[in-house]
Amino acid sequence: MKYRLLATSGLAACLALTAAACSSSPSSSASSPATSAPASSAPASSGATTASDFGPGCASVPKTGAGSFTGMSTAPVATAASANPVLSTLVTAVKKAGLVDTLNSASGITVFAPDNAAFAKIPAATLNQVLANKAELTKILTYHVVAGRYTPSQLAAGTPLKTLEGATVTPALMGSTYEVNSADVVCGNVQTANATVYIINTVLMPPSS
Repeated sequence: MKYRLLATSGLAACLALTAAACSSSPSSSASSPATSAPASSAPASSGATTASDFGPGCASVPKTGAGSFTGMSTAPVATAASANPVLSTLVTAVKKAGLVDTLNSASGITVFAPDNAAFAKIPAATLNQVLANKAELTKILTYHVVAGRYTPSQLAAGTPLKTLEGATVTPALMGSTYEVNSADVVCGNVQTANATVYIINTVLMPPSS
């Protein structure tokens, strides 16, 4: 059961991208990003190409091309993720759930996206079961998506954020490491045309699962 929940949450991460798509406008309960966000952060109303990404995992992102930070900043989130090899398993999950179009059409979201290493922690059989259950996959994925584009300083405040799934995730800054629930952010503040992405090293599990 432990692995099943972890796998489910892993997909949730996928969802993160997809769930975001499910809601085209920020939810008032998700508290929109503050208008006084640091200059290095992305504006809440549009994609930003001047935001600073951070974290050891950023070294694995392509330096040039559609999958690079510059390339991703000009594409909607699902399309941007599909060009980044670090997120290939997540992209597979998003496609399985049929959320590519909804995700790309979402407006102003934050996605906590599990990387390939996060999904690799889940037994293959368990992961395949979750990928085959569209309803469960969608539920899990939406747990990784929050309405509004959040900056690193806002995450550091530690305020619980309501996800599209309905439950909340709690970000925090522990020393020099940003966390979301029990997952570490390995590459944060990645900008796409319609979302701010924080790549995490573990799939998240909704409390109701």
